[in-house]
Amino acid sequence: MSVLQKIADIEAEMARTQKNKATNAHLGILKAKLAKLRRELITPKGGGGPAQEGFDVAKTGDARIGFVGFPSVGKSTLLCNLAGVYSEVAAYEFTTLTTVPGVIRYKGAKIQLLDLPGIIEGAKDGKGRGKQVIAVARTCSLILMVLDVMKPLQHKRLLEYELEGFGIRLNKKPPNIGFKRKEKGGVNLTTLVPQSELDVDLVKTILSEYRIHNADVTLRYDATSEDLIDVIEGNRVYMPCIYVLNKARKFNGKYIDQISVEELDIIDRIPHTVPISAHHKWNFDALLEKIWEYLNLIRVYTKPKGQLPDYSTPIVLNAERNTIEELCTKIHKSLVKDFKCALVWGSSAKHNPQRVGKDHVLCDEDVVQVIKKL
Repeated sequence: MSVLQKIADIEAEMARTQKNKATNAHLGILKAKLAKLRRELITPKGGGGPAQEGFDVAKTGDARIGFVGFPSVGKSTLLCNLAGVYSEVAAYEFTTLTTVPGVIRYKGAKIQLLDLPGIIEGAKDGKGRGKQVIAVARTCSLILMVLDVMKPLQHKRLLEYELEGFGIRLNKKPPNIGFKRKEKGGVNLTTLVPQSELDVDLVKTILSEYRIHNADVTLRYDATSEDLIDVIEGNRVYMPCIYVLNKARKFNGKYIDQISVEELDIIDRIPHTVPISAHHKWNFDALLEKIWEYLNLIRVYTKPKGQLPDYSTPIVLNAERNTIEELCTKIHKSLVKDFKCALVWGSSAKHNPQRVGKDHVLCDEDVVQVIKKL
């Protein structure tokens, strides 16, 4: 029996199993088996065949954004018009004919855009080129999910389901679950808050499916069996996603607005959403601002000794990895070894300038002068 058939059988059994306390253990085993089969589907045993041509796009810039959506929703139009409006140069870096990359510069950051081929239903099960598309999507810093404005919720659910099947978790944080394997001592479960689903028996059942019989598990919130499985699998990718509602569609050779502004206001209440018109370049400013917010980047300006700061080319850092050490590494790896101290002007400094060490946390638009050892 093929992996796909096994997956279909398990999903069918889960669908007909009533969810209650008596079936929790059985459902937990099925969910664990399903997760293992999905992993096998992504990384087949015995190594894969030759890499599929067209998906080996080199990662460049300060961040990478993947455009995901069903075919003919305006992804290519959006990429072309974004690059045409906001790029300092016609910065297309064509390396393939299937995944089309472009580059824009925004607030000093170089951002790579990937127009991924349209995902179809069943992509996670190997239909179309879905496996290769989603594999590239896993490497992105942000997903732009381009939706048909006439049926956004339906397409949103279908696309999220496909991405979930490949371990991509959108707009979610990693489960706050402590998990540590050990050589002996059995399974020890610590719950810091009351649990509505997981108990020690269900945790042991799920772990036994992975042949784990000795481990310490700490539940710091009301977790689900899916959360625990995600932690055990350890290959999930958590990334932000913006849902782009494209309200213009080509019809009889012309672009028309599919819905009114009033209708759009209602749809706009969906969380993480930005309505646009890809063809008419409407609301691109709001989309770029939302992209900047979700990428969580900061700009740091360098100042050579005795000179004014260089505001033309900021060093762009992730706001979660924004120490002086990260800045030095981004400039040149040898700078960390030769680092003596740094002078900082800006929001992160208690006074201007402040002499700091490598662990100092920077803020957006700080100015830094690095002083090397003699």
